[in-house]
Amino acid sequence: MMKRMKKDTLPLAVVVGGTSGIGAAIAQALQASGREVIATGATDGEVQRAVNDPAMQHVQVRQLDVRNNEAIESLFAELPRLDVLVNCAGVIRRGAELDPAVFAEVLDINLNGTMRCCTAARPLLAQSRGCIINTASMLSFFGGGLVPAYSASKGGVAQLTKSLAIAYAAEGIRVNAVAPGWIATPLTQALQDDPERSGAILGRTPLGRWGKPDDVADPVVFLASHAARFITGVILPVDGGYLIQ
Repeated sequence: MMKRMKKDTLPLAVVVGGTSGIGAAIAQALQASGREVIATGATDGEVQRAVNDPAMQHVQVRQLDVRNNEAIESLFAELPRLDVLVNCAGVIRRGAELDPAVFAEVLDINLNGTMRCCTAARPLLAQSRGCIINTASMLSFFGGGLVPAYSASKGGVAQLTKSLAIAYAAEGIRVNAVAPGWIATPLTQALQDDPERSGAILGRTPLGRWGKPDDVADPVVFLASHAARFITGVILPVDGGYLIQ
């Protein structure tokens, strides 16, 4: 059993994009594992919904736009310490991403936003010899005709994770990523509701079901733990076997 500690001595985790879906599940799981957790949302609405969610009652919630470097630097400058950074902020614009302007917007949030947060968090993580867990995707491994920006950004997140694992290793910072498959969240609701698309997805998934946000959260808790102390630079698929078919 974990010895109960005073709140001011608990390890601190920041989950960027942690107010809904997979990010919220990760924030809750990290809190349940004995950490103090700050989750961020991009808008006032996202923050307010999380504040009103009973499942998030033990998580601190703040607003953060990952396109705003000053806001990112300000957030991390205010923290007394940091042990875990999870980057979950992301958008997808199906069908519109072939437009170069939309393409650039998606990359700025999904990829550049991840890099901005890693850079701002690095000094605190070096002090604690902490870790970073980024959010890649099965689209880090193959393309998507309707989502070229999302695919490119997630491929970039995978390579960024490997590169930062090398760059930050001397400071004792581990950098890994999870690569979720088809997870049942509001982001994939349209696909879940389409019998043909959902059937095709399930038909290729050996475990035969849609994933749940908790299915991704638990591996993140592992990667953030002492049990993963010799693991860095890994892109861990959490996809029910979708990638092996």
